[in-house]
Amino acid sequence: MKIRFILNPKSGKRQADLETLAACIQLNFPGADMRLTKAAGHATELAKEAAEMGFDAAIAIGGDGTINETARGLVGTNTALGVIPRGSGNGFARELGMPLLFEEAVMRLQRAKAVWCDAGRANGELFLNLAGVGIEADIAWQFMEHGKTGQRGMWPYFKIGAKTALSYKPKNLELTADGVTVKTAPLTLVFANGRQYGSNFKIAPQASLTDGLLDMVAVQNIAKWKLALTAPFFFTDGKRPFGVVQTAHVKHALIRQAGDIIYHIDGEPRKTKDSLEITVEPKALKVLFPEK
Repeated sequence: MKIRFILNPKSGKRQADLETLAACIQLNFPGADMRLTKAAGHATELAKEAAEMGFDAAIAIGGDGTINETARGLVGTNTALGVIPRGSGNGFARELGMPLLFEEAVMRLQRAKAVWCDAGRANGELFLNLAGVGIEADIAWQFMEHGKTGQRGMWPYFKIGAKTALSYKPKNLELTADGVTVKTAPLTLVFANGRQYGSNFKIAPQASLTDGLLDMVAVQNIAKWKLALTAPFFFTDGKRPFGVVQTAHVKHALIRQAGDIIYHIDGEPRKTKDSLEITVEPKALKVLFPEK
């Protein structure tokens, strides 16, 4: 196969030894092309170029943001997306069954199977795994703003998350899903193509990348003690107790809220005004699933 590896050198909990990574890639895929991203959006350019040059696959090496950028350059082409996780949560990589160890992930791609998968769009922007509004989108936005002047990392994220969890007030939304309109104020409203945020926290355990649908998951704003008791169930495939979660399968949704709407796509925060449209694009992208 003719393969291009696209590596974000800044991803990962520690800086990678690029020579070691390159040696592992060349050992398993002799002659493979390897490119490093230089700025935001560069992975999309490299992936699009790979598709135009007839590469069989473009392998994104990084976190969910790098994977999303790479996928944008491959949608609607015959060049498959491959994934080697080097992020923190690695939600999409886990969904595909990719090992978290770099060397093992590279080896497992040698006999990978290409499958046509769905993709979601939020106001036209591609997402592979999850998009949504609510508390986690607000936390992501605050963390992004904090990172412009302050320290990044798990501890600042935890402090922002804990503070938000205590003070967050759900916003009133008008939601139209596949033609049915309701008024709602959920703690979070997620549109799931894959099952999990990452780290095996499964918000939509029955979601599928290949069913042509999104799982619309509304987490209710119930008492905090009930949420605390429910939390461990999100790491399983079982039902969530206390009626905390409502799930429906949808193809199209429109969220209306006067003023700013903060949302996320694959964990990256965004902001729009007044309305947010969510759609699914069936069989939009060829994806490499690792050998079992």
